[in-house]
Amino acid sequence: MTVFSTRYCRKISLLRALVALWLAVAASSTAYAEGIEVRKAALTVLDDGYVLEADFDIMLTPPLKEALNKGVALYFLSEFEMIRSRWYWFNEKIVNTHQQYRLSYNALTRQYRVGVGTLYQNFSTLGEALEVMSRVRRSEEVEPGALRKDATYTAAVRLRLDTTQLPKPFQINALGSREWNIGSDWYRWTVTP
Repeated sequence: MTVFSTRYCRKISLLRALVALWLAVAASSTAYAEGIEVRKAALTVLDDGYVLEADFDIMLTPPLKEALNKGVALYFLSEFEMIRSRWYWFNEKIVNTHQQYRLSYNALTRQYRVGVGTLYQNFSTLGEALEVMSRVRRSEEVEPGALRKDATYTAAVRLRLDTTQLPKPFQINALGSREWNIGSDWYRWTVTP
């Protein structure tokens, strides 16, 4: 009987260790998932110009969620550039644009609000608001004749939290903090008109 209980106790302690290891791995993977990642991006050619289509994964960190739910508006900056490489001189920037998104929370109505320029839309959950912000679809102004058919261009896009728009006390928190400086890396691809 003592042999059975000893084996049983060893199996339970081994099971507890495995559960603890699994919980540690799950916690580290969710911490890694916070931030912004580019899923895909493309530049579509239309008759009257070009349309940038980009999809992002946006996961706010706990300090950003807390600040947002306490009434601090978060500003995100979507940046796009198109470059033509030149071997004999500096690279030529054909397009360099950005668009600002404002994410806020109204405690009275219990709604999240996303603003782009003068357009605003309300959402009942943070997930819905982030889902709309994660899909970028906008036309890009390219001067007529700026793109040549025989050239190859490098397009790049990214989305980041604009910490310069935070209130001053939060800007101090953002200095060197990974929890406050979320943003994607530049996502680059080749474009041939």
